[in-house]
Amino acid sequence: MSQLTTHILDTTKGKPASGVTITLFQQEDNEWKQMAQGTTNADGRIPDLLHKDVQLAFGAYKMKFETATYFGLQSIQTFYPYVEIVFSITTNEHYHIPLLLNPYGYSTYRGS
Repeated sequence: MSQLTTHILDTTKGKPASGVTITLFQQEDNEWKQMAQGTTNADGRIPDLLHKDVQLAFGAYKMKFETATYFGLQSIQTFYPYVEIVFSITTNEHYHIPLLLNPYGYSTYRGS
């Protein structure tokens, strides 16, 4: 398994959010450098966003979730055109970044 994983649930439907593009960035010298990009599968996950052998350097990262495209494909308006979750990598352990999403709100937490 990759050191970093994510999962998106559409809380309006009570189902995984498939087809969401996610981009991972690493902060370097106050700039955001793109590291990886993928699209969620039918289970709302990207199993190979990072190769399982990649060990992330300690520091700040962000995941950008393209929510407007996801809701637009369903002809649903959304208040948030995208969601950015900024987090810190401080150990070599596994990090899971879940997103609970609906057209007018979202929440996240450190998962396991």
